[in-house]
Amino acid sequence: MEIVNSADGTPIAYQQAGDGPVVVIVNGALSMATDAAPLASALADAGFRAVTWDRRARGTSGDRAGSTPEDEAADLEAVIVAAGGDAIVLGHSSGAVLALFAASLGVPIRALFLSEPPFHFGEDEPAADLVERLQELVDEGRNEDAIVTFQLEGIGLPKEMVEGFRATPQFASLPPIAQSVVYDARLTWQVSIPTDAMLAVSQPVAILRGSQTFPFLIGAADRLAAAVPGAELVIVPESVMHRADPVATARVIADRAC
Repeated sequence: MEIVNSADGTPIAYQQAGDGPVVVIVNGALSMATDAAPLASALADAGFRAVTWDRRARGTSGDRAGSTPEDEAADLEAVIVAAGGDAIVLGHSSGAVLALFAASLGVPIRALFLSEPPFHFGEDEPAADLVERLQELVDEGRNEDAIVTFQLEGIGLPKEMVEGFRATPQFASLPPIAQSVVYDARLTWQVSIPTDAMLAVSQPVAILRGSQTFPFLIGAADRLAAAVPGAELVIVPESVMHRADPVATARVIADRAC
C-alpha cells in the first residue's frame, strides 16, 4: 500500500488496481481496504483504476485523537489528489455519507455513486450520547464492547444477530479498529439530516440500493434521491442485505461514467 498524508498530517494508506478512469471506493463502518478488494477487481475488469483505502483508525492508516467528519473528508481529498486529482467516488453505507459530505465541502469529485447511505433524516435517531459512550469504552480499553454497542445502537442490528456474530472468528478482526466506530457514529449523527450544501452538490449523483435490503436503508435511499435535484435512484437486484454486489455495481458505474 502507498501512503499519503492528510491535511492534519495523518498518514492514510491506499492502493490502486487497474487502468482507466479513477474510482475511489469509500468503505462503510467496520470495514477496511481489503474488504473492498472484490469491488476493486470488478471495477478494474470494467476498465477503471480502482482505489481502495483504509479510513483513519483502520488497518495501516494512522489516526489523531478527536478526529472529525471534516478530517475524514480531508482524508478522501488527499487520496483523490494522490490518485491524480480527478476521480469518481463510490461510497457504501457510512462511506456514502462521507462521500456526499466531502463533495459538499468542495472535495474534487467528478461523480458520486452512493450505495445505501444510512441517513436518518432526524427520525429514529440513536441516543444523543452514543458518541461519548463509545469513546469512553475505547478509552477504557473495552474495544469489544464498543463494537457491540455500535452494532446495537448505532446500526440498530438485532441483539441475537450481534451476539451470534460476536461468537464467530470474524469478530476478532474488529476490536483493533474500535476507534473508527466513534468516527462513524459522529459522522452519521452530525449529518443525519443532509445539509443544504449536501443536497445541492454540483456533481452527477446516483443513489444505489438493493431491492432486498433493510427497510430503513430503502427509505433512506429513496428519500435522498427525491431530495437531491437530478439524482438518479438505481435499484441493483444483485445487491442483497446491504452488500453491494461487485460486478453489478461496477456495471452501474460503467454505464453512467464512460
